This record gives sequence, structure tokens and C-alpha cells, in this order.
Amino acid sequence: MASDMAHAWSLTIGAATRRVFLHVGNGTYDANNGTINLVQVNVPAVQLGNGSALPMTSNSTQSVSLLDGFATCPNPAQQILIGASYRRTNAANGPASATLSVTSPANLTNAQGDTIPFSQISWTVSAAGSSVPNVIPAGTFNGGTQVLASVPANRYIENCHSFRFANSEIRAAGTYSGQVTYTISSP
Repeated sequence: MASDMAHAWSLTIGAATRRVFLHVGNGTYDANNGTINLVQVNVPAVQLGNGSALPMTSNSTQSVSLLDGFATCPNPAQQILIGASYRRTNAANGPASATLSVTSPANLTNAQGDTIPFSQISWTVSAAGSSVPNVIPAGTFNGGTQVLASVPANRYIENCHSFRFANSEIRAAGTYSGQVTYTISSP
């Protein structure tokens, strides 16, 4: 039985021409498909601002690893699969690691201009059946850029993120939106 503890996959991959790979939600291993998955929450009126964190849902359908087809995220409607790799042939072919980061805006905003701080959204991490400690840690968005992990050369790291809305204050009615961007970079 899979545990809710923070786990991930960290797999050795073969050395190759220097390159980085990033996968967030639905995607393909060989091409940029441009898919942007939606994560959302509906707050019941009786729970408005009561401080009970609410789980968010996803429109992702990606449950299997793009690297090896393993069922990493068994419930994609509540998880987003995130994977990253960095390859190089040798030390002369680039730095020892790449950096995985995420950037969020300061606020979620609705059509009327009302805002909710992005720091109201956090995530937990897991990967079904993994005993590897979390290589992409759990966290909370900060309305800026956050370094999530260092990706060693010739490694692929992956886990599932489940998002939660803190629901700590009563907010104006409406649909609030904002977009986060995950990036992997190697100088």
C-alpha cells in the first residue's frame, strides 16, 4: 500500500549530450506539447475562511512516469506529476547539476481585481511505491521564484504534487486565477 509520506523517484540515466528535461502534468517525453494543467478548488460556503485547508483537484490525466511508464501518480485528478532530468557526458560538458525552480505571481486575481496571496497554496509530495526520500520537497508558493531541487548530472527525479488551499480568510466571491511556471536550468 502506498504511503502519504513524501517520496520520489531518483533514477540514474545514461550520459548523453548536455540537455535538460522538465515534465509538469500532462506531457510527452520527446516534445514540448504546451499543455498547461489546471489546479482548482471550490470553497463551500459553510467553510469560507474557516482555516481548514482544502484539497485542490487537477485536470491532469498523467499517472505514469514518462521515463519508464511506472504508475507514479495513481490519482492524477488530485495530483500533478513533476519530473526533471539533467544529462551531460562528462565534467567538461557542463556543471555537476541543474536547478529546478518554480515561479508564482504574488496573487491569484479575479475579474473584479480582488486578490488572494499565492502563499495560500501549498503542496505535498509523494510517489507510489517509492522509498526514496523526497527529492522535490513539499512547500508553499511564495509569490516569487523558489528553488525546489538540485538535479545531479545523469539523474531523473520525479514525484507527485498534491495542492492545498489554506482557506485562512473570507474572500470576495469569484473565480481567481494565476499561473505558476516550473523551470529547469543549467548555466
